[in-house]
Amino acid sequence: MAYGNSFQRTSPVVLNLIIINALAFFAQKAFGSHGMILGDGDFVTKVDELFALHYHKSQFFKPHQIVTHMFMHGGFLHLIFNMFGLWMFGSIIERLWGPKRFLIFYLICGLGAGLTQMASYAYDFSGAVYQTEGTQQYFIAQYSATVGASGAIMGILAAYGYLFPNTELFIMPIPFPIKAKWAIMGIIAIDVFGGVSRTANDNVAHFAHIGGALIGFLIVLYWNKSNKQTFY
Repeated sequence: MAYGNSFQRTSPVVLNLIIINALAFFAQKAFGSHGMILGDGDFVTKVDELFALHYHKSQFFKPHQIVTHMFMHGGFLHLIFNMFGLWMFGSIIERLWGPKRFLIFYLICGLGAGLTQMASYAYDFSGAVYQTEGTQQYFIAQYSATVGASGAIMGILAAYGYLFPNTELFIMPIPFPIKAKWAIMGIIAIDVFGGVSRTANDNVAHFAHIGGALIGFLIVLYWNKSNKQTFY
């Protein structure tokens, strides 16, 4: 199937998602200069307050953040790695499914990741609302926020591992190829370990990744009930 854009190897939905994410990141940098510094040195901008995903009892939480957080990123490298994964794996899956089904899949995985992260916040900060305003726990609960397309992209990775399980991937710095099913299971396992171990100074939303991957796997499993063909 040929697509009418100059990026011949990039499918249309993937291309437009990359453009939207890049524009959103530019907006973060251009309009997010005003904000505040948290106790750990992280800088929270007004754009983050409006569009990043917050704890549901935070004064900054708005329902639209469940969608908008997946188009924002915490830094240039965060954006680059996510968009590379979207391009590398998403283009293949979009050509397989078509633009409409792929976009639905991507958005549902992103929403699932956001809801999973909200559940993680609810667990982590369950006692924070009873803290006196101004205490560190109350402060963290109010200002903690999640951004990034990683949850949706983890759903794409889970789908790729299911549809193309024996495709060999090279993952740096591992010097030999690994089948997609094992590589992606390994990535998910790292997120599970990171989420459970709660390593100090780890600002990765591991449970959002896990939620996106789980939703992606369940969707592709359901969609393939009537078609058992596996693509390699």
